[in-house]
Amino acid sequence: METRQLLAFTTVVQTGSFTKAAATLNCSQPTITTRIKALEEGLGVVLFRRLPRGIQMTSAGVELLPFARNIINLTEKARKAITMNGEPHGKLVIGSAQSLTDYRLLPLIEYMCWRYPSVQLSLHSRNALNNLNSVRDGQLDCAFFIGAIEPREGLETTVLCPEPLVMIAGPNHMLTQRQSLSEDDITSSTLIRAENGASYHELFEQSLGYDDTRAPVLELDSVDAAKRAVASGLGIALMPEVTVSAELADGRLVRLPWSSTFRVYTQFGWRQDNSTNPAVTALVSAAAQVVSDQVASLT
Repeated sequence: METRQLLAFTTVVQTGSFTKAAATLNCSQPTITTRIKALEEGLGVVLFRRLPRGIQMTSAGVELLPFARNIINLTEKARKAITMNGEPHGKLVIGSAQSLTDYRLLPLIEYMCWRYPSVQLSLHSRNALNNLNSVRDGQLDCAFFIGAIEPREGLETTVLCPEPLVMIAGPNHMLTQRQSLSEDDITSSTLIRAENGASYHELFEQSLGYDDTRAPVLELDSVDAAKRAVASGLGIALMPEVTVSAELADGRLVRLPWSSTFRVYTQFGWRQDNSTNPAVTALVSAAAQVVSDQVASLT
């Protein structure tokens, strides 16, 4: 099993055809076919089914794919490490929640670009579950996420800061007149859910016993869209306080009298087998310092 065979395999999966894989790798289609055949013979399995309308991975191919990606990534990182003498370098593909990208991480990105110009950052905003799964299977190098402190299989994690949550409403919402909120007050109001899939939504709804028979939920992927919907009176929302501090200060949004029964934290996670990557180590250290300074400036 050779790296070039694995690269041919993953490229065929990515492009969906042997012809497109050959074009991507700048070689001939017979070369791709030969490499795939040699890989199949070496492993003793069939990786693709040839169908009239294309190809389809077999179950063996599905199982091999994450390992192939990891081997290719590790080979490339080893090659670069040998030539860079441990200096942080290369490309880091990073997952993050949109709220963190927009309200926590821009100073960190600026610092990394200035301090480590040989490290190329590629940041992608998705929900925490998808991000962490993508870190595990090698599609992402690391991820920033908001969640409870708990063991996460296959990952190293570090806590960067507590992430206070706030229940908000528009200034004309009827709940802004209440001195306190009951569970029924909350569950009978339309809940606007920004960052669908964020773990703090699940913790919140579990704490109140939300189910399909209770008030409707309006799901929005955009933090800004959720804030505008709340401000216009469509419903209430639970959001990280850092994302709405400006609107709370100028009265566009109102903090409701609610306190969380659980705590969540901004955290950074990476695969255990990636712990010696100098670029990841540099990012962990920089993130701890930058986020700490940011939190201190707001208190």
